Amino acid sequence: MADQVYLNGEYLPLADAKVSVLDRGFLFGDGVYEVIPVYRGRLFRFDDHITRLNASLRAIRLDVNKTVAEWRAIFSPMLDSSKDQYIYLQITRGYAPKRDHGFPEQVLPTVFAMCSEMKPFAGRATGVKALTLEDTRWRMCNVKAITLLANLLLRQEALDQDCAEAILVRNGYVTEGAASNLFAVIDDELITPPKSNEILPGITRDVILELAEANQIRCREEVIAVEALQDASEIWVTSSTREIVPVTELDGMMVGSGKPGQVYRKMDQLFQAYKQSSA
Repeated sequence: MADQVYLNGEYLPLADAKVSVLDRGFLFGDGVYEVIPVYRGRLFRFDDHITRLNASLRAIRLDVNKTVAEWRAIFSPMLDSSKDQYIYLQITRGYAPKRDHGFPEQVLPTVFAMCSEMKPFAGRATGVKALTLEDTRWRMCNVKAITLLANLLLRQEALDQDCAEAILVRNGYVTEGAASNLFAVIDDELITPPKSNEILPGITRDVILELAEANQIRCREEVIAVEALQDASEIWVTSSTREIVPVTELDGMMVGSGKPGQVYRKMDQLFQAYKQSSA
């Protein structure tokens, strides 16, 4: 079903997909989203993505009662088994007859999904530049909300300085990237900040921790001070669409040897093998 998207129970061409200007997603950013990788027609860690989606929906008090099987049935017509793709799903509180900050009495959520081709991120082979910036986002970063203006501004500041990602700092500790989770190899141990309201609980992040434990790679969840990150021998940023990307320069200083490190190369091999064998 090429170039078809799903909107409120219908499949239609992207150009024909329309929502009201009074949709609360448009007016307030009142909604959540999910991004799900699809490898050759197989939805990757699908149950985990739906679990995270449901947690975000509960956090914003929006009821969308669909089972994993029902979501799979919605997405399946848009999948192409010859390609690597990703599903973008967005759910808002829908149309309300007037612009009012309070929730409307009658809620009919807007549910939108589209499927796009996913191509390998070029920086995975060579590494990317990143810089640290103060984390100016809200206090519920664990909710995958569509209100991403703070993330956009931070990421754009990084791009303006010829960097691929901004690594965010709060109270002297790094939290995550503007659009990614964060890992660092410090004293030969793989470390990532623990889950909290300050980071998005990434699915790729969880897979990496599982693979590290299963393959005797020393790892733990722990806060990372900015100074410790600056001394790390390896830094990675991770996300569903970019997978694992090594950071080879941070704040203008070389990370480790300035090339993707040994632990990264091993983990990337493990991840590539895992995604080919998992749905």
